[in-house]
Amino acid sequence: MEQNKPQTEQELTQQAAVRRQKLADLCEAGHNPFEITKYAQDAYSADLKNEFADLPAEAETGKIVSLAGRMMSKRIMGKASFAHLRDQKGDIQIFVKRDLLGDEAYAAFKKLDIGDIIGVKGEVFRTKMGEISVRISELTLLSKSLLPLPEKFHGLTDREARYRQRYVDLIMNPEVKDTFVKRSLILKEIRAYLDEKGFLEVDTPILTPFEIGASARPFYTHHNTLNMDMVLRIETELYLKRLIVGGMDRVYEVGRIFRNEGMDPKHNPEFTTIELYQAFTDFHGMMDLVEEMYKRLALKVCGSLEITYQGKQIDMGHWERLTMVEAVKKYSGVDFNDWKTDEDAIAAAKEYHVELPEVPTKGAILAEFFDAFVEDKLIQPTFIYDYPVEISPLAKRKPTDPAFTERFEYFIDCTEYGNAFSELNDPIDQKARFERQVAERKAIEPDCKAQVDYDYVNALEYGLPPTGGLGFGVDRLVMLLTDSASIRDVLLFPTMKPIDQ
Repeated sequence: MEQNKPQTEQELTQQAAVRRQKLADLCEAGHNPFEITKYAQDAYSADLKNEFADLPAEAETGKIVSLAGRMMSKRIMGKASFAHLRDQKGDIQIFVKRDLLGDEAYAAFKKLDIGDIIGVKGEVFRTKMGEISVRISELTLLSKSLLPLPEKFHGLTDREARYRQRYVDLIMNPEVKDTFVKRSLILKEIRAYLDEKGFLEVDTPILTPFEIGASARPFYTHHNTLNMDMVLRIETELYLKRLIVGGMDRVYEVGRIFRNEGMDPKHNPEFTTIELYQAFTDFHGMMDLVEEMYKRLALKVCGSLEITYQGKQIDMGHWERLTMVEAVKKYSGVDFNDWKTDEDAIAAAKEYHVELPEVPTKGAILAEFFDAFVEDKLIQPTFIYDYPVEISPLAKRKPTDPAFTERFEYFIDCTEYGNAFSELNDPIDQKARFERQVAERKAIEPDCKAQVDYDYVNALEYGLPPTGGLGFGVDRLVMLLTDSASIRDVLLFPTMKPIDQ
């Protein structure tokens, strides 16, 4: 079936046609389930199993409960039947007896289909076989499932279908829900940590007035009333730092970001980041914050500082710290300090078969050496700091060596997880860097619409205090802490190409 197209009667399977007829019969008899607006649910499967964990076989509890959920199995056995109901917290067996439910209601139960959503009321007991169950005295059909659930909906062969139809994936593979419960817990813990540190959560614009000079490609849209093109944001940084100028000394945003770029197991066109900014600290303060926060998350979500990711043991309790120059020398043997000119760096790149950047300066070539020789060695948590100024347009220069900036990225399992700076607060330097960045973009792409954000420069001219800033991807962090191989496994609705294209 093509996604997002209505089914014709001919396309419906025989099972689906039978279900529609059952619905028609119910409606004709005055029992349209879709007219029901609520159900008084007062108990959940897992809670009942925990409460009566020590109940002996064939014992009664006298406890009457009302449950609601999806019927996942049904065994008709003459005058008595068993079914399994799946609710918010798991599955529980229900025992349906004609003598207790009544002839008409029991006959109606027998016509129910797997996947129907029902409400049931009855007494909790343990069966002879030892299973906590509910003996039903009332049963209500709350919603009719018009499509049969697939018999199999898991594994690699069904992965595309699972991403496209996450609603079916969640029904058929309950463990998938655990990943998203953990995702929610991770965000809750990050917010709790930052709130305890005195940070204020804020919201900044998603629609921005123009494309900035950064290398990330944006999505464009059009505002009809203002009759102007607008850009979906590729970062939250510049607005958040305006707030630091305004005297909000510690701010953060959980922000949806949009980049019109490639897709792979670690990249989706829309993704979630957290950016935070703290006045009167620097990038070393941000390093300490990252290390403390990630240790707390590992303990809270995984129960240990030793976690497993895709078969590798990761020690979240130990973080190495290396400058980019140190890391390149350690893993390639090449010493940046031996390069006196850009030509020396170009010669070294050719000798070591390292790709030359678009603008082949010493600093940019050092970054290419890092990509070629270092990143795939960084399995354990590692901070790489002191980045070349050429690739760090928003970071403050090192006072002792202005060719480098007070910037770090941190890596786990050969993947970059976050980026932090001592923020550039010199408006004159910032303006020059922005203008150079936009000029370089336009030299490579003459038709690009990138502009300098002069309003941000204007904000800096009012005075930005010394500030540490950090940005990190939530989706990659969730992948790490849930041992998920693909970003699509931690996004409820990842971007997918329509089937009919």
